[in-house]
Amino acid sequence: MSKDLERNRETAVEFYDLMFNQCRPKEAVERYVGDVYIQHNPHVADGKEAFVEYFMRMAGEYPGKRVHFKRVIAEGQYVVLHCHQEWPGDRDWAGIDICRLDDSGKIVEHWDVLQVVTEKSSNANTMF
Repeated sequence: MSKDLERNRETAVEFYDLMFNQCRPKEAVERYVGDVYIQHNPHVADGKEAFVEYFMRMAGEYPGKRVHFKRVIAEGQYVVLHCHQEWPGDRDWAGIDICRLDDSGKIVEHWDVLQVVTEKSSNANTMF
């Protein structure tokens, strides 16, 4: 794996861990986000401030929330995280997060797709 791909992979994981598991989204943005932050999740407004506000609210509403990285795939300027999200008092989620990083290795764009982890499955495979 090239140095840029490894750097991008580490940046995405460290960013997500700091903002989600450690509940420090402001610090995560300061460390790992570029000049702009384009958001594609329809529940979160565009920009760095909106991101921080959303995840500060989530930290208050769901203390103890955790994300577990199941797969991390880096290709070009993109990193894909396949995650198991635990939201205490709510349902668990399987998530795919896609981050685009700039040439400096900073996150500048984000997409995600989430699916509830069900209790019953039509097959013997897990979601992870």
